[in-house]
Amino acid sequence: ITYIDGLSFIYVRNSDHYIVAVTKKNASPGMIFHFLFHLVKMFKSYFGVEYKADDLREKFSVIYEILDEVLDYGYPQNCAIDLMKQLIRLGKASDDVQEDASSITSQVTGAIDWRREGITYRKNEIFIDTLESVNLLISQTGAVLHSEVVGKIVMKAYLTGMPECRFGLNDKLLISNERKAKGQRRGKGTGVEIDDCSFHRCVRLGRFDQDRTITFIPPDGEFELMKYRVTENINLPFRILPVYEEISGTTLKINVKVIANFSKQVSAQNVDIKLPVPPNTANVMPKTAFGTATYNTKDQTIDWTLRKLTGGQEVTFAAEVKMLKMSNDKVWSKPPINVIFAVPSFTASGLHVRFLKVYEKSSYQTVKWVRYMTRSGDYQIRL
Repeated sequence: ITYIDGLSFIYVRNSDHYIVAVTKKNASPGMIFHFLFHLVKMFKSYFGVEYKADDLREKFSVIYEILDEVLDYGYPQNCAIDLMKQLIRLGKASDDVQEDASSITSQVTGAIDWRREGITYRKNEIFIDTLESVNLLISQTGAVLHSEVVGKIVMKAYLTGMPECRFGLNDKLLISNERKAKGQRRGKGTGVEIDDCSFHRCVRLGRFDQDRTITFIPPDGEFELMKYRVTENINLPFRILPVYEEISGTTLKINVKVIANFSKQVSAQNVDIKLPVPPNTANVMPKTAFGTATYNTKDQTIDWTLRKLTGGQEVTFAAEVKMLKMSNDKVWSKPPINVIFAVPSFTASGLHVRFLKVYEKSSYQTVKWVRYMTRSGDYQIRL
């Protein structure tokens, strides 16, 4: 941000050119940055992800139309890409998607600009995907130094009309409020304590602050409803017990036990455990009855891959590493073990969907689908 003669210039670098915002007043830099990044996303949707300055010069008329829609007297009004594509069709509107000017005006200026009216589907369906990423750091003694779950809820809504959805999770505060309303004792519950969360702009935040339920009119198609983070009572998918034993200056023995800490009805897929070896490694002789093991000379790791690992299962791995004799006795700084995995139908945070209700004037039936997936983030075990 640069201030010159009372004017503030904000530069956002994108590819080989800049986007600049100028204001005569002390505007909020956060708001301007937020608007500029949304504008960059909109340009990518129109001109491609790798658009250049020449693309903007060739299609300057489209940019003028976009700025005319998103800004009103210098104030950001609407940055919804789906709606903008209905208003601006690169100068060529298709005959079968013609809309009345009055309906377009109501969509832009109304309270619900993320969804247009008149949407119809033969079958009303809604898909909910709870996607989580586990970050873990374990010390040499097995103590958990850092653990957190970063998750998001992605929805695909194919619903007719303007339905209102009411969405509930096993949030700790929500369960506590429900028990209090029913006159029940607090007791022990299965609620998850969410540290922080953010929502799509369609969510009514007032209702969430009041009763912890997520109420919204969904956009059409796929959108990200919610992001969240959990740091307490995390169900770690795997327990990994490594033992590195140096037999001599040229021989190293590795023994690893992996325990799957989830239900027997659940199976992990494509588990890849990267075991570091010294840089002077000459030969690796792995022994395992489960999966396959290969020596990765580029990363200096033994990659132990398990295509499928059922919950409650224990598997072991052993390897003998032959090393070259080094002239200098430099101590090997052991990097941590890295684990990559995907576990369907499992959430490390314990979060799950308690209910989803869809209300609409026509009272139609809705088919609901719910899926869970937990993947590895920075999942590391120190040696």
